Amino acid sequence: MIDLHTHSIFSDGELVPFELARRAVVAGYRAIAITDHADHSNIDFIIPRIVKVCKKISGAYSIKAIPGIEITHVPPGSIFELTEEARKMGAKIIVVHGETIVEPVIPGTNLAAIKSPIDILAHPGLITEEEVRLCSENSVFLEISARHGHSLTNGHVVKLARKFNAGLVLNTDAHGPQDLINKEMARRIAAGAGMSNEEIDIIFKNSEYLVNKALE
Repeated sequence: MIDLHTHSIFSDGELVPFELARRAVVAGYRAIAITDHADHSNIDFIIPRIVKVCKKISGAYSIKAIPGIEITHVPPGSIFELTEEARKMGAKIIVVHGETIVEPVIPGTNLAAIKSPIDILAHPGLITEEEVRLCSENSVFLEISARHGHSLTNGHVVKLARKFNAGLVLNTDAHGPQDLINKEMARRIAAGAGMSNEEIDIIFKNSEYLVNKALE
């Protein structure tokens, strides 16, 4: 299992990074990105600490720990700037908190994220066809979410991604140990969103691609 969207105590997660990683190892994970929520107020606090601890985790456990960030609930006009700032500070996986239907995300967030040099647009909600087409052009991966609420639009995301050949990844958006899943559960969630076995295999390969890119 590869999970590129998780949270620790550096935002609203329940666990310190080492415990999050240890529980992920026990759950069968091979790689995990720690992508705590950030805006202008805390991005410079979170990333250096996550960069440091991910190096130590990868050296201590049988898991690849990747430093990341989730840019969350910021004005769309700030997303590009924060993405560039995050890269300079060492974030290897940049996620943007998309327009999920269960939170009051600012309209225009999806589009601004897709036009920025990010890796993953998380739980993009009722994303439009034009936005998905741009994801395909800009090599931004769309997330199939295992998290309650955010997962309600997985089927919609899969349908449009299939139409425009946009890349998909499946993540947990874990905030606590109860949110971590094994690969079999990930397959079932993807199948529940209407994906074929072949498409599910591809989303796992997409996650592997992002891991390898982050570790270059």
